[in-house]
Amino acid sequence: METRLKLRMSMHDAHYAGNLVDGARILSLFGDVATELLIRYDGDEGLFRAYSSIEFLAPVYAGDFIEAMGKIVEVGNTSRTMEFQAWKVISPAPEFGETAAKVLEEPVLICKAKGTCVTPKERQRFKHGE
Repeated sequence: METRLKLRMSMHDAHYAGNLVDGARILSLFGDVATELLIRYDGDEGLFRAYSSIEFLAPVYAGDFIEAMGKIVEVGNTSRTMEFQAWKVISPAPEFGETAAKVLEEPVLICKAKGTCVTPKERQRFKHGE
């Protein structure tokens, strides 16, 4: 099972000089992706337990459009292991004007992570493999 979301980083998301977006904002997107995956799989939001790995691979700036995606790669009794990726797909193009932007020919992988979520047995509304 896989899901994805796409949104634009705003000036509100910029945290550092040069309108650089905090990496925690990308992890927040992964949290939203995980929540949707759990709702679709279990019928409940569940809880994010831990990340086992996080790699920030490229900078993100205000004005960038980011596509975050995730998938469930392993299912336990109550745990769901997920893998996430975030890609930059559109960037501002100020050289063409203050409101110009460009769709990137090749999206840029900005972050990848792996984590585990938990849906307590009593909250799992959907039965799989029974």
